[in-house]
Amino acid sequence: MGFLPVCKQDMKARGWDCVDFVYVIGDAYVDHPSFGPAIISRVLSSRGYRIGIISQPDWNDETSIQEFGMPRLGFLVCAGNMDTMVNHYTSAKKRRHQDAYTPGGVIGRRPDRATVVYCNFIRKVYKKVPIIIGGIEASLRRLAHYDYWSDSLKRSILLDSGANLLSYGMGEHSIVEIAEALDAGIPVEQITYVRGTVYRAKEVEMDDQTIMLPSYKELCQEKKAYAESFYTQYMNTDPYSGKRLVEPYKEKEYVVQNPPAYPLTTQEMDDIYDLPYMRTYHPMYEKDGGIPALADLRFSLVSNRGCFGGCSFCALTFHQGRILQTRSKESILREAELMIQDPDFKGYIFDVGGPTANFRQKACEKQETKGVCPAKQCLYPKPCPNLRVSHEEYLDILHALRSLPGVKKVFIRSGIRFDYVMADKSDRFLKELCENHVSGQLKVAPEHVSGEVLKYMGKPDNHVYEAFIERYTKVNRLIGKKQYVVPYLMSSHPGSTMKEAVKLAEYVKKMGFNPEQVQDFYPTPSTISTCMFYTGLDPRTMKPVYVPKSPHEKAIQRALIQYRNPDNYDLVLEGLKRAGRMDLVGFDQTTCLISPRKIKKSRQPVKREEAKKKKKTIRNVHKK
Repeated sequence: MGFLPVCKQDMKARGWDCVDFVYVIGDAYVDHPSFGPAIISRVLSSRGYRIGIISQPDWNDETSIQEFGMPRLGFLVCAGNMDTMVNHYTSAKKRRHQDAYTPGGVIGRRPDRATVVYCNFIRKVYKKVPIIIGGIEASLRRLAHYDYWSDSLKRSILLDSGANLLSYGMGEHSIVEIAEALDAGIPVEQITYVRGTVYRAKEVEMDDQTIMLPSYKELCQEKKAYAESFYTQYMNTDPYSGKRLVEPYKEKEYVVQNPPAYPLTTQEMDDIYDLPYMRTYHPMYEKDGGIPALADLRFSLVSNRGCFGGCSFCALTFHQGRILQTRSKESILREAELMIQDPDFKGYIFDVGGPTANFRQKACEKQETKGVCPAKQCLYPKPCPNLRVSHEEYLDILHALRSLPGVKKVFIRSGIRFDYVMADKSDRFLKELCENHVSGQLKVAPEHVSGEVLKYMGKPDNHVYEAFIERYTKVNRLIGKKQYVVPYLMSSHPGSTMKEAVKLAEYVKKMGFNPEQVQDFYPTPSTISTCMFYTGLDPRTMKPVYVPKSPHEKAIQRALIQYRNPDNYDLVLEGLKRAGRMDLVGFDQTTCLISPRKIKKSRQPVKREEAKKKKKTIRNVHKK
């Protein structure tokens, strides 16, 4: 079938006189099922719609979005696989040096806040064309949200972009409904009934399935109002129990969020991943060195979507939801067989997973028909008594993949939820993981060790992580392997005082671990943790929470975890002083984090002066 048209010449070669939708995307055009725009464009194409792709248009040149002319049904706009601000800036708000979704990794090929910029650009050229926005950037900014980069509360992206409709979540169901409605001649302003969409309205009829949120003005005036509004949104992210949400802006201006789309069935997932993707980037990028992001994804397999882990700092609840959606074993094997035929395949499958690799079924039987429990978590603070714990189906898939001719090794690089592993009474999964799917190191995410911080993160107590390490070590000893765990740690999360940061540093020393990289908490839109960061309140309890905000304090907390780095000495010392833990400054290598280096330095100049006098005396003797 080939790539979808990227220019008028491609369109003409297919015998088309126009396209139904022009799809404007912030990433390079990669036709692979790990890329959202590829899935949406292939789903629409499979329904008979003609799609033209405009990738990374020049937002300073109006002709860059006129390649296909006026589309018959509308423009689709997606910033890409990542929020553009996260793509462009580190958690310290410093400009990144590479964009992995751009040819050759070059930075600067897309604007900041690409969804808004592209839509305003389109609207400038085509005044009345329907514009539908989607993808992670639009999805997580669908209602008023805290924007870390401007340190302000921004309006719904639907208003700032001037788009007509917003498709949130993964979008396969909603985009087909929208396309069918437009194709049937329904004006875009009247498409207000599609699940998983957000639209603008001048009037709203209230009923028992509709919740009126505080107005944008109220949210800007009162942080408590924002925390309450956010938690109402969080409680309505489930497709079975979620209600319609209305956010007022000014008189006769409302943004309305319909309930989420229902989860995909296994058959629907299979159908989507069986579509005729080219499984690589468009050949026009070859001269620039290709697309860096594809390197690992090209030989990786998606087995599930959604996550019932419920980490506070993760946006998955708002985007993919908490209900697991899975592909069948047969679908995964079909994709693997296609992968093996690729001339560049060397026998290694890099990953088989999703947001959480070892989730393969809905958390409990109730979720099949009634959805998730809005105010409860499946794994936190302890696994729910109704939680179904089994790795058997996942192990069966992994075994089948290993057995395919041409496959040398199958790795698991998606996150392994270690508390779910600990809830499994059998060691079979852990044993097979260590024997066949780890290459020396297993990366897991305890994130912190302080019970206070873990509480705000929605992560299990540290004793669960320690029990996992003990079990992992025991299994490796039994199979005769020396393999290690590399823990992901996060600094400066809400709740982390300097005392808690020092506690984490002490634990790092106890482990004998020297982390080269530490992730500072990054306040991205639509997470519980970001709400805490902005408001200073835990939206679940409305109680105050300590938030490290200043760049200097965040630098200290990060430095404490990397206390062995000599460049961090002054920051670590300051942190220990602030925490009242000067007992950790000394020469006892078993307990102290740093030595009193300044004392040594004060003696050094005296020694240098004595050495200079000695050399001068020797020179004078030689002269004589």
